[in-house]
Amino acid sequence: MIILTPGNVADCTVGPECVSLMAGIKKLLGDKAYDSDSFRKSLRQDGITPVIPGRSNRKKRIRYDKKAYKGRNVISTRYDKLARDFFRRVPDRCRSLLDIS
Repeated sequence: MIILTPGNVADCTVGPECVSLMAGIKKLLGDKAYDSDSFRKSLRQDGITPVIPGRSNRKKRIRYDKKAYKGRNVISTRYDKLARDFFRRVPDRCRSLLDIS
């Protein structure tokens, strides 16, 4: 499931709302933008293991499953490729339909 959130809102504030839309989550892989104590606490209360690295300015290091986090890169890379291909093809298709050079 892909959920798009507003670009002007912090990820850690919309994270709980996004998680509530999905059922059966065991682990949540997120980047450093989702690093907040309150979000981690809400995930644990729901029985979800947060796999989120801590921000560099944290006083105490956060432990997370680094092996599982590497899987996030695969998902992110595939999504970026799909988005690039889609947004490249749509204008190309429109140009050919409108016969614009």
